Amino acid sequence: MRKDLLGLTADSLAALTNRGLVKRAGKEALPELRTDADGTVHGAFPDGPATTLPPGGLDAARCTCGATGVCRHVIGVILAYQRLPPDAGPQSDQAHPEPADAGPQSDQAHPESAAVGPRPAQAGPEPSPWSPGQVTDDELTARIGARLMAAARRTERAGFTARVRRATAADPVPQVELATATVRFLIPGDLGFVHTDAVAGSRDDVIALAVWAFRAADELHPGVTEARVDVGGQAETGDGSGLERALGLAGTVLREGAAHLGQGLDATIADVRRRLDAAGLRWPLLAVGDLADQLASYRDRGAHYRPELLASHVAELHARHRAVTRPDATLRSSVLGTAEAAETPLRRARLESLGCRIRALGDRRVAEVYLAHADSAMVLVLRREWDGEDDGAALARRRIDRSTLAALATGNLVTESAVRSASRTVRLATGRISRTTVSPSRGDWGDLPPSLVVTDLAALGRELDALPLRPVRPRVKAELVRVVAVAGVEAVTYAPGDQRLDAVIVDRAGDTAIVRATHTAAAPGRLDALAAVLAGEEGELRFVSGVVGRGAGGFVIEPVGLAAGGRVVVPDLRPAGGSARLVVAEHDRHEPLTEALVDTRALLAEAAHHGLSHLPPTYGDRLAAAARRLTVLGLHRMAGAVTAFAAARTHDSGEEAERAWIDAYLRLEVALDLN
Repeated sequence: MRKDLLGLTADSLAALTNRGLVKRAGKEALPELRTDADGTVHGAFPDGPATTLPPGGLDAARCTCGATGVCRHVIGVILAYQRLPPDAGPQSDQAHPEPADAGPQSDQAHPESAAVGPRPAQAGPEPSPWSPGQVTDDELTARIGARLMAAARRTERAGFTARVRRATAADPVPQVELATATVRFLIPGDLGFVHTDAVAGSRDDVIALAVWAFRAADELHPGVTEARVDVGGQAETGDGSGLERALGLAGTVLREGAAHLGQGLDATIADVRRRLDAAGLRWPLLAVGDLADQLASYRDRGAHYRPELLASHVAELHARHRAVTRPDATLRSSVLGTAEAAETPLRRARLESLGCRIRALGDRRVAEVYLAHADSAMVLVLRREWDGEDDGAALARRRIDRSTLAALATGNLVTESAVRSASRTVRLATGRISRTTVSPSRGDWGDLPPSLVVTDLAALGRELDALPLRPVRPRVKAELVRVVAVAGVEAVTYAPGDQRLDAVIVDRAGDTAIVRATHTAAAPGRLDALAAVLAGEEGELRFVSGVVGRGAGGFVIEPVGLAAGGRVVVPDLRPAGGSARLVVAEHDRHEPLTEALVDTRALLAEAAHHGLSHLPPTYGDRLAAAARRLTVLGLHRMAGAVTAFAAARTHDSGEEAERAWIDAYLRLEVALDLN
């Protein structure tokens, strides 16, 4: 019997083709089957087509129906083969039999039954112990060819980072999440049934990268269900990071400050971005882009400007440089993004919307739709910008290709025109939009991959603790967007001064998190809509989707969507006005430790705003007071870093002061992230 065909489930077949094709195959009349000695399966359909399916994957199948690629007849042969009795031999010439008590029309009465995958007798209760790391390089070369193996070797020499997920009882398919694609090994030991979310043939070298990632995980983290591994590459020593010009730009910003820089840096910024792009340094390139946006926002008096953000981008460039040039250097590819392809076209993809966020950038409005891609277990971001000052309710009616923003933000997309970037933004390629369909979502987010759904807040805490430090980890959009299951809502309060709504939700274990949203003119209905859902006016609240993180010692969720009453609610796209009554919160302040860290970071951010060369005379006294405050709270190392910066700027306004500022700011950033 062909174990590869017996092991294909309906989900696996849908991943390799599409779900509609599998359904249509289940409605076909059953073919007569026969098998050759080499395992090739032949199927003859009553209406004429003849199908041949040799070992080696669906791409090797042939059918006389004339369809391009895998057709419904190929899937129909697999479904029929899976229903052969267990004792059918490899030379079987018999037609597909029916169960004794079923009757001749049982399949026609239940056309979906043929698409349920292998019969239970063939599926064991435990996942296979097989690891993709057992695949040899010779097998890889036979699968993808020498040219793509050479391309994979170049990537390995440069080094790359991957997240490996082993097979479990809940998800028996091992997979590897790479920067450019997710690779799933559907059938143990058979590279003919490997699924990637990249367009077929465009990035088959990722199959080799995934195998090598599993080898590294098998060696370094045996038995661990999920592991992040660095593969290949060489740690760099010395001063060379490729960021020298970017560091020079950051130094200029820090010395002069946003308040004293005009448009004279535009040419320098453009040159730095061009060089980083040419070198493939994706993450520093994005950091410089954000740095430039902050400078432009301040120059244009935009509300988006924040000194803490400007300072954070300056410090991040130095952190990435230090991470790859210190003696125990981190792998370059994971810190600098050197292994990231600029864009990867996806094969037919089903994307489930988790909601939308509306932001104002000066006189522009930015909409970010968050789309869960179940096949790759990640969240992608579809971004659109418009000029003008329309609010979220007006933007909801804006057309995006053949749909509206509201439909995309609350629907399910099936598309063959999606192109994914290194930072996990996604665009729908022009000229192919007719191949995208959108249907309403019921918010059944519990069916998403477990890595995207939080049912246990304690487990979320362990996941956040395991992340690399934010200043040096990959710059991935929606990295921390999750769906959080809600067992109940304990309290909803409103802070008028901050125009902020806080809701305490509970998971099934009784652990709590705060759903936090702040009013903005770009989304005036955000708080009203959120309050209505939390009060039960939209039906039973089942899930909240949003950006998860820590704050004030607990978990904080910035919501982008909610699943309630059999539909998806997006607060940012709702009009203002609501009937929910809110309890006004008492004046709340951060607890002393967090408040001290926030205040000291703001003080250091003033250096990036004004510039080290233009700080007011009282600045040194304020640094000394901040250091004393940190010392009283027991934060001696941070206090020492602030004191060192104060001393350096007194005696040296050049490189020594810059280094001391970076040391202190990075310590504060990391402490606040971990708090």
